[in-house]
Amino acid sequence: MLTDSRERPKREPNSSRILIAVSGIPGSGKTNLAAAVVTRLNELENTDLAVCIPMDGYHLPRAQLAAMSDPETAIHRRGAAFTFDGQAFYQLVQALREPLTPETSTIYAPSFDHSIKDPVANDIPISPRSKVVIFEGLYLSLNREPWSLTSALMNESWFIEVDRDIARSRLIKRHVAAGIVPDAAAAEHRIDTTDWLNADDIIENRLIVHELVPGS
Repeated sequence: MLTDSRERPKREPNSSRILIAVSGIPGSGKTNLAAAVVTRLNELENTDLAVCIPMDGYHLPRAQLAAMSDPETAIHRRGAAFTFDGQAFYQLVQALREPLTPETSTIYAPSFDHSIKDPVANDIPISPRSKVVIFEGLYLSLNREPWSLTSALMNESWFIEVDRDIARSRLIKRHVAAGIVPDAAAAEHRIDTTDWLNADDIIENRLIVHELVPGS
């Protein structure tokens, strides 16, 4: 995967970006894989060839969840597909799919600030020099619109397959460390009532992908 990600931009027209989507269930290791590939590509090329865009920046703000018809469920289920702004994410990918020209300017994507538990607009720059853009997120291989439309714009889609016990262990630590829940018992409850519902949706409604990546 790394070799092809490095060589593919050299085979493509100079005006084209390579867009790669990394998806998987909660706790599968998407963020680590995407970040590692981007770091290694930039080290090998000694330039900012690649950039990583997490889907987390497209979480709906808490205020928007609180304004939904069932705010308690919306807030508890944060992380489900309906709690993301999938259309805005699609529009970002559309913009990055446009040919690069001398007039192409830096595009900005939102990030997610865990300290405030909300997105931060225009926080991640994507310069015209970034020929490889690696996206990572739960629903990047989902067969429902707008996620399926987004997937169709990618050059490659990777899906991480991971044992749920491994994912559960990671999620317990993550939820407690991020302050989402107070302790491991509460983390277990959240996993069973939210994360695993999302995982079932992701697995049952996954599109065919280019690469199945063994998780560890």
